[in-house]
Amino acid sequence: MTIPDGLDRIDLRGVEARGHHGLFERERRDGQVFVADVSLGLDLGPAAREHDLTLSVDYGSLAQGVHDIIVGEPVDLIETVALRMVDLCLAAPSVRWVSVTVHKPQAPIAVTFHDVAVTIERSTQ
Repeated sequence: MTIPDGLDRIDLRGVEARGHHGLFERERRDGQVFVADVSLGLDLGPAAREHDLTLSVDYGSLAQGVHDIIVGEPVDLIETVALRMVDLCLAAPSVRWVSVTVHKPQAPIAVTFHDVAVTIERSTQ
């Protein structure tokens, strides 16, 4: 899925925090770093013309909300973490499309790897 035609984009990259998500007891107990990337599709024209943040998205508040999800209630799957972030983004009235990627660079994988990530994209159109 790609951003629909006619929409502008806000990107928030690399929101990093320590969370306690995972299937294994040690993941829940010890926690690990998670990193989130968020892209929003919306029409930025009205906000730009009116100089009105309420017609856009406050990316400071968005970053805090994403952070709060990472450090919040533990869940088994990063898919759940990503979906919570998608729901947060789509709660903003101006957002028509969202893509969220949650990275779990310290996942308990037995082979050498650089990163594992889950991406969820949704559109209101």
